[in-house]
Amino acid sequence: MSLTLHYKGKSTEFSYHIGKRRLVVGFVLVCGLVMLSSRTNHKIDESHARIEYAKSGFIEQKRDVSELKSATEQQLAGIMLNLADVQSQIQRVNALGARLVEQAGLNQDEFGFHELSSVGGPITDSVITIQGSNELLERIDSMLESLDSKTQQLAALESIMMNHHIDDQTHLEGRPITSGWLSSYYGVRKDPFSGLPTMHKGLDFAGKQGDAVVSTGAGLVTWAGERYGYGQLVEIDHGNGLVTRYGHNQGISVKIGDVVTKGQEIALMGSTGRSTGVHVHYEVIKNGKQQDPLPFVYRK
Repeated sequence: MSLTLHYKGKSTEFSYHIGKRRLVVGFVLVCGLVMLSSRTNHKIDESHARIEYAKSGFIEQKRDVSELKSATEQQLAGIMLNLADVQSQIQRVNALGARLVEQAGLNQDEFGFHELSSVGGPITDSVITIQGSNELLERIDSMLESLDSKTQQLAALESIMMNHHIDDQTHLEGRPITSGWLSSYYGVRKDPFSGLPTMHKGLDFAGKQGDAVVSTGAGLVTWAGERYGYGQLVEIDHGNGLVTRYGHNQGISVKIGDVVTKGQEIALMGSTGRSTGVHVHYEVIKNGKQQDPLPFVYRK
């Protein structure tokens, strides 16, 4: 579209200047649009490149995780095979221990070698998944506890059969209870309160609340009452540096200065003091040092 103005005969020249200015403005607009389009396309290309880079990174991570999973499954399969070997060894220990207990003429119920470990299960060809790792760790913990128990039982059995050279000591014999069972051995064990390894300096005999606790030998009562950690405690001096202790009682049937005989009731079983359940904690002390009471319990 053309615009013509007549002003004293100079219309053509004026029209020419108007058209030239319009041309310059249009050129500038076009250049601006081209530059804007170029910038937009550049941003789109840059965003696309970033997305492609992220996608390639995720693909690589997925491949790494898949390889890690495969390697872990192979390791778990190897661990399972090793656990199967350990379980077989536990069963052989059970069989050996049961024979030794029978040969020694001891009560099978107090050692439990005749019982197989509660953990187990056949090894199959199925793939072990990562989700099963918690179950695997539980089985390992169970086997470790079983091994600890069997080790203590074998050590106790060895102690009895070797007799600990106690023939020349004051005669103590038998269990400090009339009914119940041996529930914990002398030696290092997991503390029931702290969970840490702790030396257990006696034997624990479990039973029912109020069951009779009896003296394992004749002697003089030197303590009858509350004592830190032991709860209600009875202590008997048997002479020649030999002392026995009976802890966690519900009640006490004797007093300091009483002379007691072997098998006499001295207390009632309870759970006083530092205790998690009804039992009597039995100690044998020789010249001020705790001994393993088990050889005295099964002394013949």
